[in-house]
Amino acid sequence: MADPASELATWRWLKERSALSELLEVAFEAIGLHRLYRVSDLLVRHRQEIEQTLFARIDDLFHQVDTVTLYDLTNTYFEGTATQNGKTARGHSKEKRTDCPLVTLGLVLDSSGFVRRSRMFAGNVAEASTLQDMLRGLKAPTGAMVIMDRGIATEANLLWLKTQGYRYLVVSRERTRQFDPEQSVEVTTAHAETLQIQRVLSEDGEEVRLYCHSQGREQKENAITARFVQRFEGGLAKLSAALQKPRGEKHRDAIMARIGRLQEQSHGIGQHYLVTVTPDPEDPQRVQAISWERKPKGGSMFTDPGIYCLRSNETTWDEATLWRTYTLLTDVEAVFRSLKSELGLRPVYHTREDRAEGHLFITVLAYQVVQVIRARLRGHGLHHGWSRLREILSVQQRVTATFRQRDGRTLHVRKATVPDPELREIHTMLNLPSNPGGIKKQTV
Repeated sequence: MADPASELATWRWLKERSALSELLEVAFEAIGLHRLYRVSDLLVRHRQEIEQTLFARIDDLFHQVDTVTLYDLTNTYFEGTATQNGKTARGHSKEKRTDCPLVTLGLVLDSSGFVRRSRMFAGNVAEASTLQDMLRGLKAPTGAMVIMDRGIATEANLLWLKTQGYRYLVVSRERTRQFDPEQSVEVTTAHAETLQIQRVLSEDGEEVRLYCHSQGREQKENAITARFVQRFEGGLAKLSAALQKPRGEKHRDAIMARIGRLQEQSHGIGQHYLVTVTPDPEDPQRVQAISWERKPKGGSMFTDPGIYCLRSNETTWDEATLWRTYTLLTDVEAVFRSLKSELGLRPVYHTREDRAEGHLFITVLAYQVVQVIRARLRGHGLHHGWSRLREILSVQQRVTATFRQRDGRTLHVRKATVPDPELREIHTMLNLPSNPGGIKKQTV
């Protein structure tokens, strides 16, 4: 929490720069690095009991109504080969570190952003395969709503959630987009954007779909489409221009292979084009001309930008309630950003699987305490992130002033520096003393 880094860097910080030894009355200077690693092993060994007890304490502190469960995954990368870690694997890195082995962290959270359960998975794990394992035995109340992204929302998972008595709210995996503005209602977002939502109840009345249109999302998707259209048409234009050059590629098989690569790299844009390759009448193995024509396919991002679909088996809620509940999933992304950027989750330096798992779990525990502090401060109207709070808190330090007395002896006075007004306000909000550790005097 106080100095996010690797365990080795934390050990050095505890010994060389931190006043925690004094404040907690623990002699960190005498504790070896491997003892801290063994503590990490012990924490992982009792992960389930720790998470259950900690969440029960948080629930008691904040009296939460636990009706919503958020579930998502992220991954982090290793510096080094991590050959002794059986769960590292190459996969899609969310930090674009495809050159490094990865592990995946799965989190189950409540609607306030507190972690109920965490687990480390293999770096190439399929998202959909993790849900049942994480929720089984969680003892969430009957009827609790599970919110998750489309990567996890398979039909098998939705069926399992229904049979277990859960409600769900997910992004639909259906590819075809549809939206009727005449049948929609308007919802205003927290950023004053107007969203149009069309509510469609299934024939059996057991599931509802929300077809949502966002103007901001439409602009974003139009920009993405325009970029790939330019790239795809530019590639075709280069191939066509090369036909007129003496040394340009003209062999039919090579041209077809290059067109195939363009289509593969077009992120789906290629499906909206009819590309015609005209052979040379005198030599069918050579190409005379390349032409293309846009043939947009309906129900796609190309023709219907800004549209996405949510589905839920909670059929009694209105459009605005369902949509605003789903937006809680964005809080999970904020949690992952905090873990990675503010609490030192990435990268992982350990080579052993248990030590890597310990690193992830310690980071999750640090996040839980940080979230408690931030929740307390939010109750007083202060909404700073942890990085900003650490800046404010770090200005206060323990210092020693030394005086030479008349009798020849030396007086050492140890005390905390005076907090500035911003820090004093935080102390007041958290009901903490402004002079941690008190004043200590020693005469030598």
